[in-house]
Amino acid sequence: MENTDQLMRNRAKAIRLIGIANELLAMARELEIGESPSAILDSLAGGTAEGGKVTASQDHPIWVELARQNYDDRRRRTKIFRSEELFGEPAWDILLDLFIAAKERRRVSVTSACIGSAVPSTTALRWIAILEKQGLLVREADPGDARRVYVKLSARGYAAMLEYFASASRSIVRLDDSAKEIAAPR
Repeated sequence: MENTDQLMRNRAKAIRLIGIANELLAMARELEIGESPSAILDSLAGGTAEGGKVTASQDHPIWVELARQNYDDRRRRTKIFRSEELFGEPAWDILLDLFIAAKERRRVSVTSACIGSAVPSTTALRWIAILEKQGLLVREADPGDARRVYVKLSARGYAAMLEYFASASRSIVRLDDSAKEIAAPR
């Protein structure tokens, strides 16, 4: 029983540390892109954190895991059904890939984004242009190689992904928060 209690306390501490690390990453991201995703989220949603909307400071470590799982599930469908023609949503695949990359502090080239979208390059480039026009992603030239261009979520795109995963995972996060309360030292 004592080992179980210690395991629960260690898990709760690990979850708190992951939350702090994600909060630091969100703050670094805000500094890097020059706009606050939380401010953009408020303007998009027409509310504030007090009104039930998510902010970057409420970022949760499970969201990137859900994004990875969503991306992997999409690849698995194609493999199991043995058809690339049945399932396709390249814009969502690109957004998932860029969200995961942002959380991992990785840069994604346009070429890599095209590959990650699982559609022909011409289709992927068209969707990248649409996402850029919608203000969900931005292109950046590689200062070291003029032939390479990177894409990343804009502040608006990052905020929208945070909002999506916050609402998509609300029951999971609530369960996780309950576990924290149970495991909290008394």
